[in-house]
Parts: sequence; structure tokens; C-alpha cells
Amino acid sequence: MVSTPLSSPGISGESKERLRLWIRLLRASRTIEAELRERLRQEFDTTLPRFDVMAALYRAPEGMLMSGLSRFLLVSNGNVTGIVDRLVSEGLVTRARRNGDRRTSMVRLTEAGTEQFRAMAVAHERWIGELLGHVGGEETKQLSGMLKGFRSNWEGRE
Repeated sequence: MVSTPLSSPGISGESKERLRLWIRLLRASRTIEAELRERLRQEFDTTLPRFDVMAALYRAPEGMLMSGLSRFLLVSNGNVTGIVDRLVSEGLVTRARRNGDRRTSMVRLTEAGTEQFRAMAVAHERWIGELLGHVGGEETKQLSGMLKGFRSNWEGRE
């Protein structure tokens, strides 16, 4: 958790710095996420999970299997199903059985869903620009590269 004491016996200076880094990353992530959640609620009367589902579908205009969508978002099928059900009822997403198979559903944004997502995406990008505006271009590239390298070191581990 974030309350790990940094003065524990047997922890090296390097380990302490890694703990500090973890806490800072976590705090930054949680702070930004909370702000995005509030702005999405206020400006678009929507939630971050809905935005995430629509963003994933926007990246896959041909559609995605429900199981692929949940894997992509790193959440359970049950979590995605409820969100998709609401988006379907609002006419923002379509759902169709894949090749007549009752067990698999293909979902994709409708034209209205695409339009709504584009408006949210423009605002989201602007908000991120505001929230991370103090980070310079070179710093952004460097941090992004470091985090991408970190992710690739851990991909595939379970």
C-alpha cells in the first residue's frame, strides 16, 4: 500500500527511492484519474469506465468481441457487459452475435456513439494537456519511454 514505512530496517537507499517512486506514481495517477472522473461527470454526464469502453471501441471500428474488450480493458466480462448494455440501450453501441454463435458477441460504436466519443476525446485530450502541462516535451518523451520499457519488462507475467 502507499503507507509503507520508508525507514524499515534492511531496506537500501535504492529500494527506498523505488518505494518513493511507486508512491508518487500512484498518487499522480489517482489524482489525475479523480479529476478526469469529475470532469467527465460534469461535462458529459458520463463515467470513466464508459469513456474507456467507448475509447476501446473507437480504436476498433470493425468492432470487438466482448471477451476481447474486457481483456483489453483489464476488467471482468461482467463489468463490461453492464456498461455495454447501457450503451446499447442509448443507441451508442451495437451488439451482434458472431457467426451465429450465441456465446460470442461483437460490439461496435454506432455513428451516434462515434460522434459522442469524439467530443469526449477532444475534451479529454485538453484536460490531460492542462493536468500535465508542467511536464515539458522532452520530459514527456523520456518518461513515456521509461514507462513503456517498464511495461514491456512485465508483460506476459501472471
